[in-house]
Amino acid sequence: MCELFGVSSKKYVEINEYLEKFYSHSEEHPHGWGLAIMDEYQSIIQKQPVKASQSEELKNLLSKPIAVKNAFAHIRLATMGYMDSFNCHPFTKIDNAGRTWTLIHNGTIFEYEDLKSYVSKQLGETDSERILLYIVDQINDLQDELERKLNPEECFKLLDNIITDLSEGNKLNVMIFNGEFMYIHTNYRNSLYYLKTEDTLFITTRPLNDENWRLIPFNRVIGIKDGELVFEGKKHNHEYLITEDQLNFIMEQLSPSLRESMKNNFGELYYAKEYRHNNQ
Repeated sequence: MCELFGVSSKKYVEINEYLEKFYSHSEEHPHGWGLAIMDEYQSIIQKQPVKASQSEELKNLLSKPIAVKNAFAHIRLATMGYMDSFNCHPFTKIDNAGRTWTLIHNGTIFEYEDLKSYVSKQLGETDSERILLYIVDQINDLQDELERKLNPEECFKLLDNIITDLSEGNKLNVMIFNGEFMYIHTNYRNSLYYLKTEDTLFITTRPLNDENWRLIPFNRVIGIKDGELVFEGKKHNHEYLITEDQLNFIMEQLSPSLRESMKNNFGELYYAKEYRHNNQ
């Protein structure tokens, strides 16, 4: 699958040390890297379909201080879609009110009917890009209906409903930024952590140092602004536990060299079966 990193801060914070540790995981996720520096009006995105540790472009980026209030980083293990810049995260799209939406995703959408129409509209091939296109269309539809820009509460309520619905039967670790708020969701246990400092919230798939990382709230959408929790959605019951059919489907898409990495990313299948048995 992939790994995610995000930061939301009230003030500019240098993130080079965190990024260097994060991108060092590219030995396990070798099929591309991405970095988005985000503000109220735009997302400046750089990404390549090469292993992060072998990228001269990324090396040059990290050689200079990177100070941000909001940023996303991503490293890719290509389970769906070719190694191509169009398939690397982050993805971005502007809604009809002028907001720039930026998304990174770790997971797989196995079935969601409303995403199928975006296969012919997207630039790449990933389900992650389709998620963003669908979300922005839903934002636009509601704004057109109301004939005005959505306020923060309306945005969060709509995102909460969309992501909760999308998460049923699918693995959906996702982070989205719309120029003001960062929305975060995980429905796969022990796969998204946060570190809170005085003014900053760091989020990542795996803890990046020995500080006090904690698990992100599970099975619910949260909304962050300036490093602080502002919105918390309703808790749902769509915990992702991989099924044998889903595992077989993913394995069929992979080269033999990637299959062992995929098993490590999903966890052993017996754990999923045992967990389901114990919680029936």
